[in-house]
This record gives sequence, C-alpha cells and structure tokens, in this order.
Amino acid sequence: MSANDILFLILIGLLFIAAVIFIPQWMLMRNVPKVIKIMRQKNAVGEENAKFIDELGLQPKSMFQRMFARRDYKPQAFQFLLRATIVEMTDEGKVYLNEQNLMRTRWSNL
Repeated sequence: MSANDILFLILIGLLFIAAVIFIPQWMLMRNVPKVIKIMRQKNAVGEENAKFIDELGLQPKSMFQRMFARRDYKPQAFQFLLRATIVEMTDEGKVYLNEQNLMRTRWSNL
C-alpha cells in the first residue's frame, strides 16, 4: 500500500467517526423545535395545562416498532428539553413547556 492509500483510509475513518458523533447530535437539535411546536399545539404550556407524555406522542417507541420505522429523534429531544428545564414535570408525571425558561434559550423566537 502506498502512502496515498493509507492517507485515504485514515481520512475515511475520520469521516466515519465524525459522522457517528455529529449526525445524531445534529438530528437531536433539529428535532427540538418540533417538540416545542407539538407541546404548543397540544396546549401543554404552563403547569395548569400539563399533559402526559403519551398524550403528546413523545414516548419512545417499542423495540418492535423501531425495527420497522425510521429513527425518531423527538423522544431524545424531549429528554434533552427536560434536562435543560425547558420542559418540566409535575408530581403526577405530567409535563409542560416552561415559557420563561424557553425565553432564555436560542429557541426563544419559536
């Protein structure tokens, strides 16, 4: 193998590693506005209008459903928003969009 072949293989390996790391992160951030839109459409804004995750359609799919469907990043985006306290959970397990915390983020203009 020549030096060009080795360099090409290293480049392909680096591109693969970059794709494995950055594409899921990009897809997650792309679905955050979709989750916010779903919560607003279902009127899950404010603690008094909190809804269960099932009502919003943001629950993770079962393994059987995942085998025959494209990957859905909305449940991961929902979990990201929950950890960032943009989405909060009540004592009963209902969730709602916290508009005040949302206004402090880069998605405030949605």
